[in-house]
Amino acid sequence: MCGRYTLTSDSERIEERFVCNASGLSYSSHYNIAPTQPVLALINNEDNATRRAGFLRWGLIPSWATDPSIGNKMINARSETLAEKPSFKRALRKRRCLIVADGFYEWKKEGKAKTPKTPMYIGLQSREPFAFAGLWEKWVAESGETIHSCTIITTTPNTLMESIHQRMPVILPREAESVWLDRTIEDPAVLLPLLAPYPADEMDAYAVSTFVNSPRNDSAECVKPLE
Repeated sequence: MCGRYTLTSDSERIEERFVCNASGLSYSSHYNIAPTQPVLALINNEDNATRRAGFLRWGLIPSWATDPSIGNKMINARSETLAEKPSFKRALRKRRCLIVADGFYEWKKEGKAKTPKTPMYIGLQSREPFAFAGLWEKWVAESGETIHSCTIITTTPNTLMESIHQRMPVILPREAESVWLDRTIEDPAVLLPLLAPYPADEMDAYAVSTFVNSPRNDSAECVKPLE
């Protein structure tokens, strides 16, 4: 599962890293992004050669849903069942996105059952921003209200993550990002192999305080190493 993450890189760094234009967005750094909040995502433009940056609500609402609150339960999608589940299989073929991040949190269970879980902050050793593999959807209410939403895809853990949690978000390698966004590719046989655990030797993790447990807390204190 991936239920919280960070994006603290400035817009210039994001534009350089992902070859996109984010200058027109009302963008600010966040240390504790939570479900239902707007998240920065990238999709290919109609020309399939350039990328568009924008915001999606975190928690995918299928186009056929009658109640948008279903998105609260669909913040993540398991890579193993994407091609089968009605909520995700069309989006896998038609509506893929990159969700931009530079770290994420997971809560590690230690000791006895009643012992509080330890929040861990996980990212790349390089401290560069990266992209989660995501899916997006457009939902239109009877009133005409439109919500563009997304989900983060998860996979089995790598050797770093397996001691922390049984799942991890799919972080796409740079060379896979353009394939994932390519509008001409719809074959799950091409797409699903991209959703592998990221190399553990390029990542690191450290404990942080329970300050991050509340989504109301959104400051650098969230990522401060636990003493």
